[in-house]
Amino acid sequence: MTQRDQPREVRAEDAFDTAAVHAWLSSVVDGLGGEPTVRQFPGGASNLTYLLEYPDRDLILRRPPVGKKAASAHDMKREFRVQSALKPVYPYVPTVLGLCEDHSVLGSDFYVMERIPGTILRGDLPEGMTLTEAEARSLSTALIDRFVDLHQVDPEAAGLTDLGKGRGYVGRQVKGWSERFVAARTDNVPDFAEVMSWLDAHQPDDVATVVIHNDWRFDNVVLDDDREIVGVLDWEMSTLGDPLMDLGGLIAYWIQGDDDDVFKMARRQPSHVPGMLTRAEIVDHYCSRMGLRPANWAFYEVFGLFRLAVILQQIYYRYHHGQTTNPAFKDFWMFSGYLEWRCRELISRAIGQVL
Repeated sequence: MTQRDQPREVRAEDAFDTAAVHAWLSSVVDGLGGEPTVRQFPGGASNLTYLLEYPDRDLILRRPPVGKKAASAHDMKREFRVQSALKPVYPYVPTVLGLCEDHSVLGSDFYVMERIPGTILRGDLPEGMTLTEAEARSLSTALIDRFVDLHQVDPEAAGLTDLGKGRGYVGRQVKGWSERFVAARTDNVPDFAEVMSWLDAHQPDDVATVVIHNDWRFDNVVLDDDREIVGVLDWEMSTLGDPLMDLGGLIAYWIQGDDDDVFKMARRQPSHVPGMLTRAEIVDHYCSRMGLRPANWAFYEVFGLFRLAVILQQIYYRYHHGQTTNPAFKDFWMFSGYLEWRCRELISRAIGQVL
């Protein structure tokens, strides 16, 4: 089984001084030899990921994009620290090798880690890979089980008790993502006023404080040849927070085979394959394993979709203002509008259920 995302030539706007990076990396990793061949992975719309090919080993470099960024986004120090601390208690984390905070090297913080060989699933199954309904159900269940395993990590045992701000996570998230949307809004998207007002008025208390990933999808895990999950990637937004908020974020990306055509156009993982758990089944399985029974699941689902809309809008803002030329971002504004509609539909349904 081969890597789903094959690295390509580095985009001109994302290039860096290979010699400078190699000189720094040689000071923290022994036996690298000459300068690496550098290629860029096309996947991902946030931080940039590169393959550094040395004669006897492959390494991964992660760095933030150029242009306008949210103050708390693209935090390489956090991503590096979380993985360093989690590795002893959560074996799916890659081995990180070094964090560079000297901006004279690359222009920003960045870090380097070992590459986990395997397959990363994107929108569709890679060529030559098939799944029976039973295999699809097993794989999607394993994805949720690894998610539960993370939420059951003891933050104290991992040395991460100071990673978050404690209770009040739900309220901070509603306020923070609302402020981010306002800052990143362009004049071609709805104002989300009804959605933000409803979220603000219907906040539940935190159900727990656990280590959360905040971006859990198939395209952030690595499968080995036996289709077992052997790696979990992209710890940029991880923190201590409410596990149901993390579940809401997961559900926002989970597009089913019976969803409408617009939602299907945004699919980034093969969650539509026959046999995959449905959103409702994921919630039931997760809550059963975690011993949770949310009184207002609609809040978490709406929040997850709103948060996704803000993420897309932040990315589109950079494209809209010429801070990136990646054509993959040019239509993100349209999907922000679609998500606003989807949020309002869920809110209307929740209100109807209450009545």
